Amino acid sequence: MIDVCDIQVMKPLLEQYGFHFSKAKGQNFLTAAWVPKSIAEQAGVNEAAGVLEIGPGIGSLTQQLCLRAGKVCAVELDRRLEPILRKTLGEFSNLELIWDDAMKLDLAALVKEKFPGLRPMACANLPYYITTPVLTALLEAACFSSVTVMVQKEVAQRIAARPGTADYGAFSIFCQYYAVPELLFDVGPQCFLPQPKVTSAVVSLKVREEKPWDIQDEEIFFRAVRASFAMRRKKLSNGLAAGFPELGKAGAESVISACGLDPAVRGETLGIPEFAAIANEIAARRESK
Repeated sequence: MIDVCDIQVMKPLLEQYGFHFSKAKGQNFLTAAWVPKSIAEQAGVNEAAGVLEIGPGIGSLTQQLCLRAGKVCAVELDRRLEPILRKTLGEFSNLELIWDDAMKLDLAALVKEKFPGLRPMACANLPYYITTPVLTALLEAACFSSVTVMVQKEVAQRIAARPGTADYGAFSIFCQYYAVPELLFDVGPQCFLPQPKVTSAVVSLKVREEKPWDIQDEEIFFRAVRASFAMRRKKLSNGLAAGFPELGKAGAESVISACGLDPAVRGETLGIPEFAAIANEIAARRESK
């Protein structure tokens, strides 16, 4: 197996095929072999797993996934990498390369087609600029048992943040609604070529088989969450009144009171159960009209 993390191997390989890093695509390749190995191990990949990888790069994580998984499908947008990946991954019979934009694929249909009888998982070293849309698509696809990604450390902290903390926001609630996040480990800039200006971190999201909240209307729930964080550090009633104009200030205050919350409460201090109660109260009032 070609050690693609060895910079003495990587550089000549890239030069051989005339490859140049694309800043627009956020390309940073791993030069520390322990990182992809740790990602594959701590993600819990084994022969019962079918793994979707987004953005294999030159194949450092892909190799480690193929060594463990029943099957790996790696989706790559940059066709310049095709001859390199054929060389670095050619020995793996349990790998399928898909040359496409992952954001344009029907992920649930892809998983159903490619991984029959296997436990679907997703793994990725995500370019910083597409972290949020890719994670959103992976979680909303509702077809993976877990999603393990390497992202900017600040984003990983936001994903796992608790109510009332500085990192907590609407994206925290979105991720925690679908999954239980766990911060695994940090990856410093020195582990990449070229070196990014920030530290990365690996986060595992164990997807919830059942959501423990009774939420009547998911759209109202997420609308309430977004509204409350759109006016951070202001009273929740202000955010709800702006996000649900039909309520008005008095109606927003009445909803908060009906949920047994302090009239001066701020949205960033609330967890999913409280937002579920607020959303259900708003939904009930809509239905009673």
